[in-house]
Amino acid sequence: MTAPNELRLLPWSGSDGKPCYLSTDDKTGYMSRLADNIEAVQLGTAADLLEHASDTLNDPYTDPEDLRLLAKELAGALRDVLRVATSRGHLLAVSEEPHHS
Repeated sequence: MTAPNELRLLPWSGSDGKPCYLSTDDKTGYMSRLADNIEAVQLGTAADLLEHASDTLNDPYTDPEDLRLLAKELAGALRDVLRVATSRGHLLAVSEEPHHS
């Protein structure tokens, strides 16, 4: 099993908003692949939203309610992208640590 300092932060939170972690040695297992796929979707959604934000912000006739909705969507996407970055950064740090036998 994975050592406690090697838990993977999953790209979703629990019902109470707390982070969820995965402990496994199998990086190709179902839950690892599911997390990888969800991360890819989250990053793709953020990229699409960024393009939409550029268009919306460049439109001088954008309604204030549309701007509020955009801000809310951008905040959610940023939260997801930060979680992915934190998870991947932790995984990189763990993989670079020397393992003692």
